[in-house]
Amino acid sequence: YELLGADRSASTDELKKAYRKLAMKYHPDRNQGDKVAEQKFKEISEAYDVLKDTQRRAAYDQYGHAAFEGGMGGGAGARSGGFDFSGGGFADIFDEMFGDAMGMRGGGQSRGVRGHDLRFNLEISLEDAFDGKQTTIRVPTQILCDSCDGSGAKTKKDIVDCPTCSGRGKVRMQQGFFTLERTCGACHGQGKSIKNLCKGCSGEGRIRHDETLSVSIPAGIEESTQIRLTGKGEAGELGGPPGDLYIFVTIQPHKFFRREGAHLYCRVPITMKMAALGCDVEVPTINRKKARVTIPEGTQSGSQFKLRGKGMKVMNHHAHGDMYVEIAVETPVNLSDKQKGLLKEFEECDNEGKSSPESKGFFDRIKKLWDDIKEA
Repeated sequence: YELLGADRSASTDELKKAYRKLAMKYHPDRNQGDKVAEQKFKEISEAYDVLKDTQRRAAYDQYGHAAFEGGMGGGAGARSGGFDFSGGGFADIFDEMFGDAMGMRGGGQSRGVRGHDLRFNLEISLEDAFDGKQTTIRVPTQILCDSCDGSGAKTKKDIVDCPTCSGRGKVRMQQGFFTLERTCGACHGQGKSIKNLCKGCSGEGRIRHDETLSVSIPAGIEESTQIRLTGKGEAGELGGPPGDLYIFVTIQPHKFFRREGAHLYCRVPITMKMAALGCDVEVPTINRKKARVTIPEGTQSGSQFKLRGKGMKVMNHHAHGDMYVEIAVETPVNLSDKQKGLLKEFEECDNEGKSSPESKGFFDRIKKLWDDIKEA
């Protein structure tokens, strides 16, 4: 794959394109007398010859070069009557097939353990979600011990070869005519042992610490968005890489606005007189300004008026959502006798029901329904 400059997930067509490109570049006819180019052409041709065949590619993906060495390929490692069990291709294949199941680690010592990922819940206001902000958080985590730089030893001289495996990180086990290797349980494959532990971390190589981090909140961020800070999780064990920090953003409920995606909704109560005669009202916007909304005569409760572009910013975009003003016509309460009399007088002046056509029509239909039932 490296010779062809292709990924392991590359398709057959992608491998073919990669090979053709390199073959044209290093073809002997184009590089007469160039031994380096000739060798390169042979190498890429052999690589493509393996990978273009489905079965050979599968064998290579599973066993690497060992798939075509020793007994598998009938080459120099093959012996009459069977495999060469002493090492080489078969040993590598055996380790690949059974190493994980039997605790073996072929080809070197075990790697350090990656640190845990961390989660931090961050609550922000709707205004902060609109504007975006730079904020500071304190995260309880584990960092590398400053005293020992994560080694867990009091001094560098206190790190010695593991006496169980003699520093190899592996111990051998005889199984019939097979000699198997497994990870050393005493040093966990590191091949090292500590004589005197670091007093700062008691040999763990890590200490508890509240990490102060600066976090950038993008404008238009939505509820439950995750912000990932790579490498800001817990420090790894035994020299392993650190984990990541995931910040889960939640947005506080707003006193005036309700958010749906990039759009904002607000409920504005007005009096019966304002709805009947029409009026202009001023409403706040999320950018801390005011907007004027004209309410026409006869506006009914539940009517919506759209203010284009007055909603939330769209994250990673220049666009804005809209703001919707929903009208709620308030029915008068706590009326005085004079007010009640005026309302009754108003009703008497509208004996035909022209000022309330919807309600009149509804009750007229109800009356007709009852009449039809009586006649039936």
